[in-house]
Amino acid sequence: MPSIQEPLHFKPEEPKVVVAQNEKMVDVQDKEVTMEGLCSVAAYDLWTPLSVPGQRPKPRYKHGAAVVQEKMYVFGGNHNGRYLGDIQVLDFKSLSWSKLEAKIQSESSESAEPVLVAPCAGHSLIPSGNKVLSLAGHTREHTESLSVKEFDPQTCTWSILRTYGKSPSSRGGQSVTRIGDTLVVFGGEGDGRSLLNDLHVLDLETMTWDEFESTGTPPSPRSEHAAACYADRYLLIFGGGSHSTCFSDLYLLDMQTMEWSRPEQHGIIPEPRAGHAGVTVGDNWVITGGGNSKKGVPETLVLNMSTLVWSVVTSFEGRAPPTSEGSSLVLYTINGEDFLLSFGGYSGRYSNEVYVLKTSLRPSLSSSRIDELETNGMTPLSAEVNSSRGPIFEIEKLRDDKNNKGGDISKTLVQAVKREKNQVEEKLEQEKLQSFHLKKELADVENKNAELTKELQSVRDQLSDEATRASKLEDEVSEIQQRLQKMQTLEKEFELLRSERGGGSDKSGSGSNKRPGSVGFRRWYGDDES
Repeated sequence: MPSIQEPLHFKPEEPKVVVAQNEKMVDVQDKEVTMEGLCSVAAYDLWTPLSVPGQRPKPRYKHGAAVVQEKMYVFGGNHNGRYLGDIQVLDFKSLSWSKLEAKIQSESSESAEPVLVAPCAGHSLIPSGNKVLSLAGHTREHTESLSVKEFDPQTCTWSILRTYGKSPSSRGGQSVTRIGDTLVVFGGEGDGRSLLNDLHVLDLETMTWDEFESTGTPPSPRSEHAAACYADRYLLIFGGGSHSTCFSDLYLLDMQTMEWSRPEQHGIIPEPRAGHAGVTVGDNWVITGGGNSKKGVPETLVLNMSTLVWSVVTSFEGRAPPTSEGSSLVLYTINGEDFLLSFGGYSGRYSNEVYVLKTSLRPSLSSSRIDELETNGMTPLSAEVNSSRGPIFEIEKLRDDKNNKGGDISKTLVQAVKREKNQVEEKLEQEKLQSFHLKKELADVENKNAELTKELQSVRDQLSDEATRASKLEDEVSEIQQRLQKMQTLEKEFELLRSERGGGSDKSGSGSNKRPGSVGFRRWYGDDES
C-alpha cells in the first residue's frame, strides 16, 4: 500500500488555509511567526509557518519528536530511503535549531549500558521526566526483540534500558501510548513486512514486559495508526493501514477489563488514512496529516473523547507538515495557551518545516470536574460503547441513596439539568459541524461540477469545429470526384479521337500528294455529306 510502504505523491500547490468561521469558508494568507515567539500567534485554530533561524534539520518523515523542558527533540527518520540517526533540538525560548552530538555513556550501571544508537525510522519517542525514551523502529540491522533506549539531554548520552519479561518482537510503525506508569505498545509492521495487532505493556517502575490476553474483537493487523489515552484507563486506536487498504475505524480498549470494543462515532465521518499524527489536549484528540492510496488528508480533526464526536478544526490546502504523511505532532503550553507544532513529513517532497497552531480547545471533562462529581457522591463510569448514546463516561446514581438529604437531591437535580443542557448543546454543535461539513462538500461538488461543465462545453466546441471541418472536407472530396469524372470523360474522348485519326491516315494511301492535315478535314465533312 503506497501510504505505508512509500510516501504518497501529492500535486504541488501553494499553501492556503481554509478555516470554518460562522459556517463560512474564509481564506487566510500565510503569515510567518518570527523571533517574537509563539506568543505572537494571535489567531486560534490556524496553521502558521514558524520561521526558525539557523540551519534546519535534514528533511525527513517517520521520525520521532518529544517535548522536554521547553525544547522539542527530534530523532531519526527517513530521507530518500536512508535512515537517519541525528538528534535535532528546537528551543522554544530562542526559536532556534541546534544539532546534538550524542555521546556514549561513560559508566554503565545495573539498569543501563552504553550504546551507539543505530539510525532508524518508524519508532516512537516518549518524554519521561527530563529524559526521552525511544522504542522500536526499523533499522538496517536485524534485531529479534523490541529495544527501549533512553536519551539524557543533560549529559547528551544514549543508553539501552534493561527490561524483564518477554520483550515484543522488533517492529516499526507501531503505537506507544503512556497510560499511568505503563507504556502500551500496539501493532506495527514486523520482519518480512508482517502486520501485527498484538498488545504489550511495559511497567516503567519495574521495567517488566507483560503480554495481556484481551477479550472482544481487537483491531485488524495494521501499522502507521494513531493511539491515545483517555482518563488513564482507556486506549483508543484510530486508522492505520494494511498492505492493501487504509482504515478509518475507531477501537477502544478498557485497560481494567482488557476488553476491546468499537464505540459508535458521531459528528463528521473521518476519511481513511495512515501515517497520521495525533496529540491529546485535555479530553480532545487532535489528528493531523496522513493519507491513503488516493490522496493526502488536508483536514485537521479533533475527537472529543468524552462524547466521541468528530469535528474539523481547520483545513490546510498545500504541501506542509500538517497535511503530510509521517510528520510529527507535539503539544507545548506557554502562558496558559496550548500550541500544536507539526514538523517534517512527506507530501510529494520531504519537509523540514515547522508549522504552529494555537488551539482554542479546552478539556470537556477535566480531572477537577471528575473530582467535583465524586465529591457530590456521583461516579463516572464506562458507558455502553456500542450504544447510540456515544459518550464514554456518564454519571451513575448516587452511591448511597439512604444518606441523601434534600439539599443533596436538589443539587443532584440541578446537575442533571445542567448535564441535559450540555448534551443538547453538544448535539446542536454536532449538527452545526455536520452542516458545515456538508456545505463544504456541496461547495466542492459545485466547483467540480462547474469545472466539468466547462470541460464539456470545450469538448462540444471542439466537436463542432471538427464537424465543420469534416463537412468542408466532404465538399472538397465531392468536388474532386466530379473533376475526376470529367477528366475520365475527356480521356475517353481523347482516346476516341486518336483512334479515329490513326484510321484516317491509313486509308489515305501512300501515293496521295495531299497534306496529312487535309485528309482529316475532308473526312469530317465527307462523313457529313454522305
